[in-house]
Amino acid sequence: MTVAPPADPAAFIRAHTLPASPPACPEIRLWSATEITPIWEATEAWLEANGVPPPYWAFCWAGGQALTRWVLDNPAEVAGLRVLDFAAGSGATAIAAAMSGAARVEAAEIDPIACAAIALNAELNGVQVELVEGDLVGAACRWDLVVAGDVCYEAPMTAHILPWLKNLAASGAKVILADPGRAYLPRIGLRRLADYSVVTSLELEDRNLREVSIYTLAG
Repeated sequence: MTVAPPADPAAFIRAHTLPASPPACPEIRLWSATEITPIWEATEAWLEANGVPPPYWAFCWAGGQALTRWVLDNPAEVAGLRVLDFAAGSGATAIAAAMSGAARVEAAEIDPIACAAIALNAELNGVQVELVEGDLVGAACRWDLVVAGDVCYEAPMTAHILPWLKNLAASGAKVILADPGRAYLPRIGLRRLADYSVVTSLELEDRNLREVSIYTLAG
């Protein structure tokens, strides 16, 4: 079932978040939850009436922080390219790609409030990011680089997206995954590029520091 977003998603976001920089990428500012419980409860109250997903967009998770850091550290990997930030969340990595000189940046999200958050975050950082709302899995490759942070956290999600990501890699796109040790990350077809230690919160994760690896995915 498709669910409409709040009447004014931008106002909803601004009411429950504040601009802040993730620890691993202080160059970027995002509309972020400064206290986790209030935003979660506010969204869950709305979820009960409208079926909205939890507000994952309000936090820059460890995988997304490491992926964003990698893009900022390696601008030559994105400069002049068509880039897709898949399951973009807050859009931090898309913003980093735009800041690093990508020719075109798209951010894909199935959550309409996340899409509104990405638009606000792009505006906050003075960059252009094109929004793709809905399930993009199965779309033909139109990108040079596809990035995805922490997407292998559930078996159904991994089974849904991984064959498509491999097809994109086989079609000529470079596919970059950031993963903090999730159980469903594939064990073959990956080449490690970098490792990052990312500060996290015990309210989001089971530890204060996450080790995140950046990989290329083979087609």
